[in-house]
Amino acid sequence: MSFVRTVLGDIQPEQMGLTYSHEHIIIEESFPTLANPEFVLNDTERIAAELREVYENGGRTMVDTMPAACGRNILKLAEVSRKSNINIIAPTGIHLEIYYPPNHWRFHLSANELTELFIADIVQGVDEYDYCSPVVKRTPHKAGMIKLATGDDKITDHQRKIFEAVVNAHLETGVPILTHTNGGKLAIDQVELFLKLGADPNHIVISHVDKCKDLSYHKDLMQTGVYVEYDSHFRWKTPDENWTMTLLEHLLPDFADQIVIGMDMAKHSYWKSYGGKPGLTYLLKEFRQELDKRNLEGYFEKMFIANPQKLYSFKELLK
Repeated sequence: MSFVRTVLGDIQPEQMGLTYSHEHIIIEESFPTLANPEFVLNDTERIAAELREVYENGGRTMVDTMPAACGRNILKLAEVSRKSNINIIAPTGIHLEIYYPPNHWRFHLSANELTELFIADIVQGVDEYDYCSPVVKRTPHKAGMIKLATGDDKITDHQRKIFEAVVNAHLETGVPILTHTNGGKLAIDQVELFLKLGADPNHIVISHVDKCKDLSYHKDLMQTGVYVEYDSHFRWKTPDENWTMTLLEHLLPDFADQIVIGMDMAKHSYWKSYGGKPGLTYLLKEFRQELDKRNLEGYFEKMFIANPQKLYSFKELLK
């Protein structure tokens, strides 16, 4: 039987309820926040308050996407999950190179060594110190998703090593895979490499692809069988076209089973609890209203409930 692994324990897929598929809930002070202080998201009271508002409006599960050693704080994720009643799926894996110092261990470890670290996060529990200390202290809070990222031009040799480690962990445990793309680029390249390495496209989601304004590219990507995650809907500025909504109008009739939605609010200036906007309830209010205006409300349940249940469940391989 399949299951979903949250920071507070495993649940059945049908217990996920309405799901935000790509979020940044906690970003601790770390290398990424040195360059952009807006990335700091570590006030658990403010964060729990905003998550409670999501819960009160019908939200039930969120997928956090800050992976190993770049601001992940598993204890704070568990804390805000308890305080808000929101299920949180925590990540392992590795983000884009720019979020790590140039001498970081990610560049020196082998694919097999990285695989061991990722599997330990999934099976034993995420390290309290987030692999930023010579001491590793496993917590009872386990990772339920694994992440990798690519840049703008091509998949590098170093990134191929990360792909290998991520797919190894996926094949060993059944953990679902989420990826970052820059501007939606290299999405098909990612899928081709995943398939070559033997990953299951039914448990892979490619994020931020709605930044790419090429409808035929999206259709080709859908044909591979992976899921796509769209999160630019609130970033398009009026009077410009809301390309995310245009994509949904064109793609939902044929590919409704492969699309999930998130907000990717990695800056605290997007959070109402930090004095910003639009806030996390945007998806449950303004976004849903826009779907209704475009006669797309009938697809809401698939994008927010049915599809995340299938995507983020483990296959029966976990050891």
